[in-house]
Amino acid sequence: MLDEPGASVSTPLRRRLREAIAEAGGWLPFDRFMALALYAPGLGYYARGHLPFGALPSSGSDFVTAPELSPFFGRALARQVAQWLDAAGADTVVEFGAGSGALAAQLLASLGERVRRYAIVDVSGTLRARQRERLAPWGARVEWLDALPATLHGVVVGNEVLDAMPVQLLHWDGTRWSERGVVAAADGFAWADRPTALRPPVDAPFVPGTVTELHAQAEAFVATVAERLERGAAIFVDYGFPAAEYYHPQRVGGTLMCHRAHRADADPLADVGAKDITAHVDFTGVALAAQEAGADVLGYTTQAHFLLDCGLLEMLEAASQRERADAHKLIAEHEMGELFKVLAFGRGVGVDPLGFAHGDRTHRL
Repeated sequence: MLDEPGASVSTPLRRRLREAIAEAGGWLPFDRFMALALYAPGLGYYARGHLPFGALPSSGSDFVTAPELSPFFGRALARQVAQWLDAAGADTVVEFGAGSGALAAQLLASLGERVRRYAIVDVSGTLRARQRERLAPWGARVEWLDALPATLHGVVVGNEVLDAMPVQLLHWDGTRWSERGVVAAADGFAWADRPTALRPPVDAPFVPGTVTELHAQAEAFVATVAERLERGAAIFVDYGFPAAEYYHPQRVGGTLMCHRAHRADADPLADVGAKDITAHVDFTGVALAAQEAGADVLGYTTQAHFLLDCGLLEMLEAASQRERADAHKLIAEHEMGELFKVLAFGRGVGVDPLGFAHGDRTHRL
C-alpha cells in the first residue's frame, strides 16, 4: 500500500502512525488511527494546510459541502436559526468545524443584527486562518474558541462535522465480534482484528464478513453539547441513517469512505493524510445521546424537506438559472436532498421549528 505521488505529504504522517502503533503494543484501534490520520498536528489531513472544500477537482479540492455549493443553503438555514434565537432570547451562534467559513458568512449576512457574537470552534489552524480572512467584514463579532464553551445560550450549528469524528470498527465472522485495528506492514499498514465486548446497538442477523462502525466519539460530543446547552438549540446536518437502516444486515461493508479529488474509495490505509476519511452518522445514537443528556429532540428530517420548509423555493424566485441549478442539488433526491439529514435538539425553546413543519421523521429514529 505504498503511497502514490502524494508521498511527500504523507510520509511523515506514516512515520508518526507507525510510532503510535509501536507505542500501543503493535496494534492500534481504528478510531485512534483515524484521529491521527485526520488531525495529527501539522500532519493530518485537516492540519496540513490543504483546503479540501470546492465545487470542482480543478480547484484542488477533494469534496464539496452544501454552503460551498450554494449560498442559499445558509440563507435558508438562517431562517430556522433566527426563530430559535428569538425564542431563546439570544444573540449568539456557535459553529463547529466552520471549514472555509462559507456557512458562517452566509448566516452572518442573513441574520444581520440578530447575531452579536459568532463563535467558531475549529481544530485546524490553517482553516482558522482562511476563516479569519473570509469573515473579516464582520470584525469583532466573530471569534475563535479553542474548546467547547462551559455554557451555551443561543444556537449551535454543525454542518458535516459528525461524519469526520473517529469511529470504531467492528467485524463479524459469523461467530463473534472483533474490533478492527491497524498494524504496521512492510508496505504500509494492514488490518488486524481482536476479540471485543463491543457490539452494534441493534440485534440483527448480520452476515459473516460484515464490517460496521460505532460512533462513541460523536455521541460523547453531542452529549456534551446537550449538557452545556442552557437555553437554545443545536442543529447538525450530515449524511447518515437511523440505526435500523445503518445496521441493516444488507449493509455488509459499513459506511467508511475516503474522498480525494471528488472521487471516493474505501481504503483508509492507503495515501494516509492525503485524503479525507469519513463515516455516515447513526442519527439514532446521536439523538439518544442528546436526549439522555437532558435535551429535547426538536426534529429529524431530510435536508430537502428542511430547506423547503425554510422557504428555499421562495428565495429562488429571483435567482438566476445557474443559481437555481446549484441550489437544486441541495434538495434533489439523487444529490444531497435525501442522503443528508438534519437533526436538532434543544432546551427552553417552546416553538414549533419551521424547518420540521413537514416531513419530520423523528418517529423513525
